[in-house]
Order: sequence, then structure tokens, then C-alpha cells
Amino acid sequence: MSPSVRNFRQLSVVTVAMLCLGGSAALAATPQSAIEGVIDNALREEIEQAIGETKTPPQNALDARRRARDAATDVIELLRSEGYYAGAADPDVLPGEPPRAVVRIAPGTRFHLSGATVQWVGGAPDAASAAAATGALHIPAGAPGRAADVLAAEGRVVAALQKQGYADAETRPREVVVDYAQDSVTPTYRIAPGERVRLGAIVVKSKGRSRVRWLRSLAPWKPGDLYDPVKVAKLEQRLVDTGVYNSATVALAPKDEETAGRRPVIVTLVDRPPHTIEAGATYSTSQGSAVDPIGQGLGADSNLQGSGADARFILYNRLGVADTLTTTLHLYDIQQKLAVEEVLPDWRRPDQILRVGGAIARDLTPAYDDQGVGVRLEVERHFTKTTFVTVGAAAEYVSTLDKSAVNADGQPLGKAITIFVPSLLGAVALDRSNSVLDPTRGWRVEARAEPTLVTGDRNLAFVKLQTQVSGYLPFGPDARTVLAGRLKLGEIAGGSIPDVPVDRRFYAGGGGSVRGYGYQQVGPRLSNNTPEGGTSLAEASVEVRQKLTRQLGVVAFADVGAVGVGPAPGFNHPGVGVGLGLRYDLGFGPFRLDVATPLTTQKGDSRIQVYISIGQSF
Repeated sequence: MSPSVRNFRQLSVVTVAMLCLGGSAALAATPQSAIEGVIDNALREEIEQAIGETKTPPQNALDARRRARDAATDVIELLRSEGYYAGAADPDVLPGEPPRAVVRIAPGTRFHLSGATVQWVGGAPDAASAAAATGALHIPAGAPGRAADVLAAEGRVVAALQKQGYADAETRPREVVVDYAQDSVTPTYRIAPGERVRLGAIVVKSKGRSRVRWLRSLAPWKPGDLYDPVKVAKLEQRLVDTGVYNSATVALAPKDEETAGRRPVIVTLVDRPPHTIEAGATYSTSQGSAVDPIGQGLGADSNLQGSGADARFILYNRLGVADTLTTTLHLYDIQQKLAVEEVLPDWRRPDQILRVGGAIARDLTPAYDDQGVGVRLEVERHFTKTTFVTVGAAAEYVSTLDKSAVNADGQPLGKAITIFVPSLLGAVALDRSNSVLDPTRGWRVEARAEPTLVTGDRNLAFVKLQTQVSGYLPFGPDARTVLAGRLKLGEIAGGSIPDVPVDRRFYAGGGGSVRGYGYQQVGPRLSNNTPEGGTSLAEASVEVRQKLTRQLGVVAFADVGAVGVGPAPGFNHPGVGVGLGLRYDLGFGPFRLDVATPLTTQKGDSRIQVYISIGQSF
């Protein structure tokens, strides 16, 4: 069975199930009791949710009265929690067949907060900490006397004390005075702050492969520092982010384990299995997306999206520093690659990653064939989880066969060259979107600069510059409609055609570039219709993403791109593609099916291109 048939059947089953569920929900939407006397729509909705629904009508008047009494009890609890302390709810039964339960409600005046105080139990904290704790109340006089706001303020006081080093701060029974004469609510919080806690050494209580010295180097505090829950949580997050543990927890030791005025920090780790095997596949009617399979470094994973399969064998924590050693095999129609990469997280300092890799690769593209070996080294410094700077270096030995015959000026280009290419890398990435695979709001910015030296059969120095910006604008409270846009620009400074080797040039067209066109099929072509590539690139995409159900969505999109042989691409003959897509939420990300057609064509262009993958296109 083809993937498209399987997916269609799966979606059909989901659609039928949802229709059935929708029908059942409609039949079950009978309120437990009718309500009368509530004008405020927001309060009415809360009351309806509180009393709930029933699948069957009352059997008789006695059953209806029982339901009305139960609903009235729920209404009183809700009214009090929302500050309507003088509210009333009278249960009754409406005659008929069957009889109906009803609750007649008189909410009354909503009580207001008239200030709050904190009483210290067992001694007060220092003046600065006490001021920070009381300042965290945030209960303005005159605000509605909602129970949730009163409880939240108590939690903020404890959190503020813990932030000041009072790790053992606890609550005692609070006192809340409700004044019916003044329609006011006055809470008094009783807090036992305890003593300030200073952090001691990290103690690892679970057996595993991780080195204790390395674990201690990750702590964002020094022994003797005041307890800070944010710093303790930061260590836990660093361990979780390595991806080599099934679980990682960091917690302050009990008070009775304190020695010399310092409290140890307990780290509990559960190692994941020492190795895993992963496999994947992708398909498109074109040969791939516009990437530089070798130009990005042979040791790096490219963004290849042609048809094919890949497999990975990953070893975890072999060195005891949460390291991973990944061996990857790509078998795609335009690339075959065997790559090895060692990743050391928190290398030499927290939030800094070292990547060392190497690869043997062969590319078979419309513009060129090449094969070679390469090694690379990169250091990635994170400022936040999604904002980082990368610096690195690579060296590659490549044999390239230029498939072109002559360009538009009749200059011969078709020949084989063998080159040695050392290069440097500087990159920055800022991701302020809310998801890696399915963003609905926010933006992303990426920029790369690669100073490159070509030597061997050809000698040339240039800098390859690329930048991409994407943004996501939601509409509606549930972001069921999202407008997404992308802009990518590139230039090879110091290089020209035909001097820049074909595998280092810019190309456009394909699933990750301009949909509707085959791989490398946007831009100048030679007299034999072979893509020439260029020294400048511009691409733009816009998508309207619409959710139909919780799992199913559709997309309408338009892509445009141009490749030029000068410092800026000309848009005299751009590639413009439009299409529709289907998205199906798999839980971790959307399954993507895009069908696109080109609006401007050249010789050999297909009228329809199909792309299947995981995750949004950008």
C-alpha cells in the first residue's frame, strides 16, 4: 500500500471518529439544572461548567429536586470562590414531562479585598527578605475577593522567601476575615520562614556512567552561596537537556543532613540505554531541497529532503560527560553519506557545546557530481536554549565533476576538478518561536558567514554569507489560523562564476526552498538545461495555516526565489510556486504533505511536485 493511500485511510478513520464523537457530545449536552437570575455572561459560563451536564433527564420530580439541590450546592461554592459571599441559590423544580431542575440565583454584591498582612511564625526573616516577601503579595485594595487570588498571593510570599535563601519557608493556617457589613475580604497570612540555607557540595546518590567532577562543574553556584531555587532548577535543566538520561532530578537535601552550615544538593540520575538505533525516510517528487550537501561541511548533517532513507547508531555517555557519538548513514537519491560526530555538551563551561565530526560523501545532483572526505570542529555557545553563537572550522578534499557544457556566453565550464577546501564558520541563531516543529507565534533569525579557501586545480578565496528570517502571527484565541512568512538572502563575496566551484554555489528549488520546482531548478541554466548556480540568492515564502480539528489542518502557500551570478539576484525570471498542503498532528510534530505547481516554467519543469516530511516547511 502506498504512503498516500495509508495516510488517506488513517485520516478518514479520524474524521469519521470525530463526527461520531461530535454527535455523541450533542446528544449529551443536557444541563444538570437550568439556572435563572444571572446576567453576567462570564459568571454564567462558570456556573454552567460548575453544575455540569447529564446524559439523561430526571426520572421524576424527586430526582429533579435532588439534582437542583446538588446544583445549588455547587453554585454556592462557586459564588464564594469568586467573591460573592452573600450570594444565594434556591433549588426548585419546573413542572412538565419530564420535570426540570432549576436553580434561581441571586449573586449579590461582589466582595472586595481590603488589604492583606503577613504574620511571621517562629521569627521574622531579615528586613530585606521580609520586604521582598510582602511586596510579592500583589493584592491591591478594591480588587475582587476571589479565593484563587488569595491562595496565589500566599504562594508568591513563600516563593519570594525561598528566592532570598529561606529554603524551608512554610505556610501556617491563614486567617481570612469576611466583613458582610463592608463587603470586604481581609486575608492574614501566617508564614514560618525558617533559617537561611547555604548550598553545599553536590552529592550523587545514583550509580551511573557520569563523572561526579563533571556534574559539579555544571552547578551555577559555588559552595557557600545562598540557596536559590532558580539555580537548583537550572542544574536540573542542564542535565535534562543533554538527552543522555531517562530522568534527572536535583533537590536540596533534608535539613538534618546540613553540615557546617551548608546543605548538600542531591542529584539523582537514571541513565538511558547505552545506545539506540534510529531510522527514517522521506519522499518528494523532486530530488531534494536547496542545500549545500558538501559545502556545509562533510561532517555535518545537511538539510537534505530528497527521497531516500537514513539510519543512526548513537552511543550515550561513553566518556561520562553526557557525550553522544553518532554514526549516520544517508542513502538518498542525490546523496550517499557516512558520517561520524562526537558531541560534548557543557564543554569546558556550562551551556557550551563541542562538535567534532567527519564524513565520506557522494552527491549526484542535476548541476554536478562530487565525492570526497571532510572533517569539522564547531563550538556552540548558548545564551538561552534557542539563542546561540557558533564558531568552527572545516577541511574537505573533494573531487567534483561539473556537468555543464557552456553558459549563455558560450564559455566552456564542463570539467572535473580536485580541490582542497579549508573554511571557517561563524553563525548566530535566535529562536523566539513557541515550537521547533510546529510554531504558531514568534520569530526566528539565523545568519552564517563562511570564509573559504579553495586550492588545488582551482585557487580562490571568498566568503559565503547567508541569513534567514521567519515569523509566525496567530489569529484567534486558540491560534487556529497562523500567518507564517520566511525570507532568505545569500551572497558569495569575492567569488564569481565560473571560478566558484559548482558545489559551493547557491541553488534554489525544492521542498525546503521554492516548492513547485525540482531540486536546483530555479535560477540560470546552461544551454543544455543544466542548473548553473549563482553567487547570490533570494527566497521568500508565505503560508496560511488553518486548523480544522485538533489534529488535522490545511495550508495554502506561495514561494518565490531567484539566483543570480552577480552580487544581487535579478528578478527578471524568478521561480514562483503555489500550492496546498495537509498537516496531521502526530503528537510530537505535524506530518506534512505539500502539493505545488510552478507559475513560471522553463524547459523540463514538471507541472506538479509533491513533498512529504515531518514538521512545518519553516
